[in-house]
Amino acid sequence: MSYTEMAQLDVLNLVRGIKTDADYAEFRNLLAHYFAQKAQKAIDAMWDKGEINETTIEEWGNTKMRTPYRYALHRS
Repeated sequence: MSYTEMAQLDVLNLVRGIKTDADYAEFRNLLAHYFAQKAQKAIDAMWDKGEINETTIEEWGNTKMRTPYRYALHRS
C-alpha cells in the first residue's frame, strides 16, 4: 500500500468521527494549519538559500498567480 493510500485511509477514519459543525471546523483548521506550516518551511528554505528575498515576497503580493478560469471546461 502506498503512502498516499495509507493517508487516504487515515483521513477517512478521521472524518468518520466528525459529528458536529464544531468538529468539522476544527478539522478544517487543522488541515489548513498543517499545509500553512509546510508552505512556511518551504519559503524559509528558499529564503535561507537566497532564492527569494523581501523584494520577491513583495512582488508575489502584487501578482495575480491564479490559474485562468476556463468557463467552457466547467459547463455541464
